[in-house]
Amino acid sequence: MNLNNIHAFIEVAATGNFNRAADNLHVTQSTVSARIKSLETDIGMALFERGHAGARLTPAGQQFRQYALGMQQLWQQAHQAVTLRRGFQGMLGIGAQVSLWEQLILDWIPWMRLRLPNTALRIEADYSTSLMRQLHDGLLDIGVMYQPRQSPGLKVEMLLEETLVMVSTRQRALQPGWVEDYVYVDWGDVYRARHGEAFPDMETPAVSVGLGALGLQYIVRNGGSGYFPLRVVLPKIEAGQLFRLEGAPVIHRPAYVVYRASHREPEVQRMALEGLRQIARRESLAEQEH
Repeated sequence: MNLNNIHAFIEVAATGNFNRAADNLHVTQSTVSARIKSLETDIGMALFERGHAGARLTPAGQQFRQYALGMQQLWQQAHQAVTLRRGFQGMLGIGAQVSLWEQLILDWIPWMRLRLPNTALRIEADYSTSLMRQLHDGLLDIGVMYQPRQSPGLKVEMLLEETLVMVSTRQRALQPGWVEDYVYVDWGDVYRARHGEAFPDMETPAVSVGLGALGLQYIVRNGGSGYFPLRVVLPKIEAGQLFRLEGAPVIHRPAYVVYRASHREPEVQRMALEGLRQIARRESLAEQEH
């Protein structure tokens, strides 16, 4: 059975759409359709119901999905095992939310390399939904994210609480209502709720972005204000490029670590989690000092 066909099936099942699956796989939509058709021919059953709303798994497709995920996981594990360089005894896969990369993972990598030099590390940067899917499918061992969900076989543990502060490129007082230069950064469900509680009468900002780094680059280049992690903007505050707005409420956003309840190498997993906890505690203490 062709593994490319399996990968195409898993993507269509996950996205419910042939075009989105093609984008994720970096192939054309016709290629995805051909792979699914070939797979259905091999199995002798229709795996998807096609419609204007997208693609939905048939009963046969729902049954096949768990086997397809198992085949993909087994292949990836086998490939990693046989391609490990001499001297490495195993591999650990970890994924982190994009905006948590610099805060945790860049420090965690050397921490792990020092303590477990015989363990190869595979690191992914992604968003919560994708990280949870990879954890559930066994493609990652640990995930660090803002919006986890409970899933059988996985444990969820709060790792740190990030501090978001309002900053501006000019020194001014907090203003009620609509502010022309305010850039709204969508930091997720928890942030949206707390922002709404803090500013119930705020009208729709002129600029809204879904990526914090983009929002920060925009206001630094063009002027403006917005909420950003204290750890990120602190160097710019100290350099006089940004100013904290007096009276603006601080918004806290929790980040979590998600990991498998049963791991093939429990000591490696224990050490990896301990490293994340230590670095998170250090980061929290550094924020409290400021």
